[in-house]
Amino acid sequence: MIIDAHHHLWDPADRPYPWMDDSVAPIRRRFDVDDLRAATTGTSVTRTIAVQAVHDAGETAWLLAQPAPVAGVVGWVDLTAPDVAERVASVSTGPGGERLVGIRHQAQDEPDPGWLARPEVVRGVRAVARAGLVFDLLVRAREHDAALALADAVPEASFVLDHAGKPSIDTGDPSWPDRMRDVAARPNVACKVSGLLTEAGADWRERPVARYARAVVEHFGPERSLFGSDWPVSTLAADYAEVLHTTSDALADLSPTERDAVLRGTAERIYLAGASTQT
Repeated sequence: MIIDAHHHLWDPADRPYPWMDDSVAPIRRRFDVDDLRAATTGTSVTRTIAVQAVHDAGETAWLLAQPAPVAGVVGWVDLTAPDVAERVASVSTGPGGERLVGIRHQAQDEPDPGWLARPEVVRGVRAVARAGLVFDLLVRAREHDAALALADAVPEASFVLDHAGKPSIDTGDPSWPDRMRDVAARPNVACKVSGLLTEAGADWRERPVARYARAVVEHFGPERSLFGSDWPVSTLAADYAEVLHTTSDALADLSPTERDAVLRGTAERIYLAGASTQT
C-alpha cells in the first residue's frame, strides 16, 4: 500500500489560478477525482493527500468534499488575518473538516522572500500548530532562510518541506545539499520526495533525479521522508506510473521497512493519524 502525500485537484473554470500561464497550458484544465483514479489505476496507491494550489478558501472547501482516494487535505487560510485561529477552527469544524490535515501558503510566490518570517505569519502558524495541523513549506532557495526562521520560531509545529526544497536539477544546484542539511537539522521538519521530475526539466531522464531523491532520505531519514507524486503538475514530465516507478527505483537500496516508511508510514503518521476517510 502506498500513500501519495502530495497531489492536486482543480478546476480553473471555478476560480483563477494565477500561476497557470502558457508554460503549463497542458494542465490548465479540470482535474478531479475521476482523473486521479484513472491515473493511479494499476499502482499500489490507495490513499492520497490533496494539497491546495491557490490562496482561496473556496478551493479548500471543494477539496474537503472530494471522495476516496483522497484521505486528507492540506488547505489554505489567511495566516495574516487577526482572527486566524477562528478561521482555522471554522474550516476544521465545517463540512469535511475532519479531513483537514494541514495548511499551506505558496510562499514562493510572495514578492518578499522573508514573508514566512514575518511576525503575523509566525503568529498564524502558531495557530495552525495549536489546532494540531501540519504546515507545508513551499519554498525555493530564495525563501530558505525565512523557512528556517519559521521552523525555529514555532518548534511545537510539524512542518513538511514540499518538493525537497525545489532544487534546480536542470541547471545544477550546488547550494542544495547545504540547504537540506540546514532543514534536516530541525527535528520538526519532514521532507517530501516529490516534484523532482519537473524540477529536472524536459530532459529529466538525463538528469540525476534518483540521486536527489535518495539524498532526501539520507538527510532526513526514512522516518521523516515521504513520497508525493505532485500530480497533475508531474504530467508535464511523465505519467503517474513513471513518477512512482522512478521514485521507487531511487529507493531500491533501502530495507523493506525503510521503503514502507517513505511510501506509506511517514505520511500516515504525519498527516493521517487523526483523519477519517470519506467514500
